[in-house]
Amino acid sequence: MTRIALLDYGMGNLHSAAKALEHVGATVDVTNDPKLIAQADKIVFPGVGAMRDCMQGMHEAGIDEVVRNAVFNKPVLAICVGMQALMQRSEENGGADALGIFAGEVKHFPEMAGLKVPHMGWNQVHQADPSHPMWKDIAQDARFYFVHSYYVEPQDPSIVAATCNYGIDFCTALHKDNLFATQFHPEKSHTAGLQLLKNFVDWNI
Repeated sequence: MTRIALLDYGMGNLHSAAKALEHVGATVDVTNDPKLIAQADKIVFPGVGAMRDCMQGMHEAGIDEVVRNAVFNKPVLAICVGMQALMQRSEENGGADALGIFAGEVKHFPEMAGLKVPHMGWNQVHQADPSHPMWKDIAQDARFYFVHSYYVEPQDPSIVAATCNYGIDFCTALHKDNLFATQFHPEKSHTAGLQLLKNFVDWNI
């Protein structure tokens, strides 16, 4: 059975994520222990809240370097602020440094007539490459659940795995080698979300 380390640094909806992963067949360790993280087959990197708090939580838990190393060594799924943290910098909090794994920024949604920020609720996700194993058995333009005021803008368009429209087209999923990241919350996205988590559990790289 696939053992997944669900990273606990005080900034994630860990209970629902753990239950969803267990539902699709994983054994889950909710942990910030570098040894358990190193022993895990795969890593889920969640996040909610502000970027500066997210980075501080990682640093205080001692897992910021663990995350940097893990994304090059084993399958990693980053979710919401976990995805945003992969960028170099965020506009949030007047500007906050992130992990810098990918070149790019995290930007606030612009003011748009008739659209509220945060972007909250269900929206369609358009897959850039439906043949990617993480999209297996998920329909093109399936709906997923979002809660966010900021979105990622990577410099390299080849790492964009999916887009979504909320007044503007924005990147809603990233992929690179053994890493996959989503702005939406798969653990809150019912059938499509559970399928994506199952695909992650089954993902052989």
